[in-house]
Amino acid sequence: MIRRVGAVAGHLLVYVLIWAGLALLIAAAGIRYFWGEISVGQMLLHLVSVELDGGGGPIVWIGILGIGVLPLLITAGIALWQHLRRRKRGHHGDDMRPRRPQWAMRTVSTALVGAVVVGGTTAFATTVGVGDYIRSGNSEYDLGDYYVEPTVTSDQDKRNLVLIYLESGEATLANDQHFEKDAFVPLKEVTEASDGWQSVDDFQQYQGGGWTMAGLVSTQCGVPLKGLGSSAGSGALNDLGGAADTYLGGITCLGDVLDEHGYQNVFLGGANASFAAKDTFLDNHGYSEVKDLSDWRAAGEPERNFRGDWGLSDERLMAHAKDEIDELHAEAERTGRPFNLSVLTLDTHEPVHIYDYCTVDTQNVVTSAFFCSLTQVAGFVEHMEEKGYLEDTAVVIMGDHLKHMSAGDAFHEQLDHHENRTIFNRIWVPGEDGSSELRPRVDQLNLYPTILEAAGLTLRDDAAGLGVSAFAPTVPEGSAQALEPALYTKLLDSRSAQFYAEAWAGEDAAQ
Repeated sequence: MIRRVGAVAGHLLVYVLIWAGLALLIAAAGIRYFWGEISVGQMLLHLVSVELDGGGGPIVWIGILGIGVLPLLITAGIALWQHLRRRKRGHHGDDMRPRRPQWAMRTVSTALVGAVVVGGTTAFATTVGVGDYIRSGNSEYDLGDYYVEPTVTSDQDKRNLVLIYLESGEATLANDQHFEKDAFVPLKEVTEASDGWQSVDDFQQYQGGGWTMAGLVSTQCGVPLKGLGSSAGSGALNDLGGAADTYLGGITCLGDVLDEHGYQNVFLGGANASFAAKDTFLDNHGYSEVKDLSDWRAAGEPERNFRGDWGLSDERLMAHAKDEIDELHAEAERTGRPFNLSVLTLDTHEPVHIYDYCTVDTQNVVTSAFFCSLTQVAGFVEHMEEKGYLEDTAVVIMGDHLKHMSAGDAFHEQLDHHENRTIFNRIWVPGEDGSSELRPRVDQLNLYPTILEAAGLTLRDDAAGLGVSAFAPTVPEGSAQALEPALYTKLLDSRSAQFYAEAWAGEDAAQ
């Protein structure tokens, strides 16, 4: 009896290992196809806040079927085949069967099971950077040693602010020698340096970034986005996808500073704001209004203006942005209360969707999709200029991250081995002639103080978070930005568990 129970338990263990190996292998393949290599933090932050509607719904269903159902079906099929094989062998008798082929079959079966388990585990661990995650916990560096609480010394010159995030807005795509055409031409034409627009040369994605929430957090809070694993001790994020009411509540971010100085903060996006807990982040950091997919549906937008996987088209989003800034600017003139209007585009998220207002004149439709989306953004900039809003409103336009280079995305030939991939950006400050040079090659963490200063606020040491404003020609001694590049990379890679535990728990991260 004990021998039989042991045999059954052994078979169950083998099937569990097969299922786990297949699930990890399929998960690794899916992640690489849709996102490329990611981090443990990125994976965990998205797992707890997925959305079937307006948050990559089809990908979610593919994940459920591919990772949850398919391995079970394959494992069940193997188990059934083995069961029928044993029954057939028992029915015909196996006294006359040679022993060596059975031994060989068992050896091959064991090797195959081992290959599935080891292969799946290795593929998954490599895809999500488990090795880097483990090493980060042993780092001698801690973000808390360099974090600077933003201190506003004057807001006498504060002005309205418009902040536009371009989905996958990589400046490298503007090279018409590598691509069929410069997709950024429409936006470049309305943000000329000769008209007073400025830009950061070689604007860098921060080490460890590369997705939308990482772009928002880094440019609005001045810290890398690290989540569940880094703050595991606090338990603050266990319910992030559900009832959580805090998102890095222990850190002072852009919306917090602006709200404290009398700004009205409004966010517009075409997708479901609940995806990746974007709404929690914005609500928790000074934004009084967050308008997303549900609002556009409630406003009566026809279904043809939506893409099934994400949300509202950029054409309609920018139309709503024009209406929104008209109302906000009129109210600001009436009340004297400045505003911050933040907008996040969507059309250039792959797989791209071509709307009927877009012209496809390139062999690769992704290039045309970028050109079309940026034409809509350019139209919004022209609207602000025509209305005279640029006289009292600062504007910061930038990509949220570099373009993804997953197996299913376009432009591998042009970008995979490119030496200096950078993020598109343009900055407008009323009264500036565009002749002053911004500090080059800063990364996204430096945009936080840069945006605050563009809005007319004066910062002590030009610093906030880990960043130093690009308007400052030099960086203070002792700043994270003063570290040698290799040491700065180690700092950003550090798990900084205590810092993030306090940040997610809502305590003062600077203490």
